[in-house]
Amino acid sequence: KAGIPLSVMKVLDPRQLKPDNTETERILTVFDETIVKLEITRLIPRIIGSLERFARMLGPEITSNLLELQRLSVEIQDLLADPGDEERRRPVEQRLKCSLRNTLRLFLDNPLLYYGLKYEVWVRESPADVFIKAFKEFRDFTLERLLTSPDEEKEKIQFMNDISLRIEKNMETISALQAELEAAIQARDEEVKIKDKKIESLKASMENLAKECKADILQITKEREKQQKEDEKASQDRCAVLEQDVLRLRAQFKALVLEHRASELVLRKKRCKTERETEKWVQRYDTDMTEKQATYEEVDAIYNEEKAQLALLMEKHALLLQEYTAIEEERRMLKEKEEEAAREAARRNDAATYIQAFWKGYLVRSIYKSKLKKGKGKGKGRGK
Repeated sequence: KAGIPLSVMKVLDPRQLKPDNTETERILTVFDETIVKLEITRLIPRIIGSLERFARMLGPEITSNLLELQRLSVEIQDLLADPGDEERRRPVEQRLKCSLRNTLRLFLDNPLLYYGLKYEVWVRESPADVFIKAFKEFRDFTLERLLTSPDEEKEKIQFMNDISLRIEKNMETISALQAELEAAIQARDEEVKIKDKKIESLKASMENLAKECKADILQITKEREKQQKEDEKASQDRCAVLEQDVLRLRAQFKALVLEHRASELVLRKKRCKTERETEKWVQRYDTDMTEKQATYEEVDAIYNEEKAQLALLMEKHALLLQEYTAIEEERRMLKEKEEEAAREAARRNDAATYIQAFWKGYLVRSIYKSKLKKGKGKGKGRGK
């Protein structure tokens, strides 16, 4: 910091920048009010969710505005779910915007209330926080641009160039340090090799130690054999108990065998009885099937006879159908001839009527012309 010019420090640290004229102060005032409005807007959903808790702090006017804002928000969400209500949604959006502006105005008129709620209401981190942070950075950047003169800008560029040169020098230093690091790594590898040799010598000493431990192993083996004998004795005792259990279970098995044989005898008697009844039913079934077979053969003979008769009738039906078709064709032709004759007679009658009408008209015109000629002749005689 001692080597950084004061103008560059102002640019790098926006907290040292202060407005120097009225226009800059007005611009900053707009930015600050916008930031406050954004933070209030971020708190409003949480306040509405706990409105009963903050009602006394907010007062009746702000509480009623928040209730109205909540109602309009629910209404606009319902309208957004239905894309067909575009005309209804626009006025609701306008009312929502007006309600939000009035609510923000009331909070701005009471800054102590806003700061109290800011530390009272807990809100989870959301994308709105990111936007507010970015807007604050934009405010600082705008202030920096407003308060930075061309000379200060040049000093800043020169300072950045100096920093770039320093970075290059630092990179060279880093390269040298990396070379030293590689040398240190190589030295460490050599040290590791030495330690590996020490480990091999320790392994050899451990083998010697294993040989020395053989006596201990023999002692342990003797103890194990002793324990094995004790286990065998316990096993023999257990086998004796198990043999007694086997004898008891064999006696139970014999009793169960005798019981099952008695039940088997009863079941065999039932099976013999069932087999005799089955034979009776089989004989009855054979008798019934023989009778039904005879009936079936009689019915089949009658069916074949009727089938032959049906074939003859079908042949006769085919002949009659051909004759009927020929008769229908003759009738159709006769009907067409009659219709043609009727149409010819109608045409002749129409022609005769037309000729008669034309003749009558001709006679009428002739008579009328003759009368006109006589009338003209009389008029000429009178004139003479």
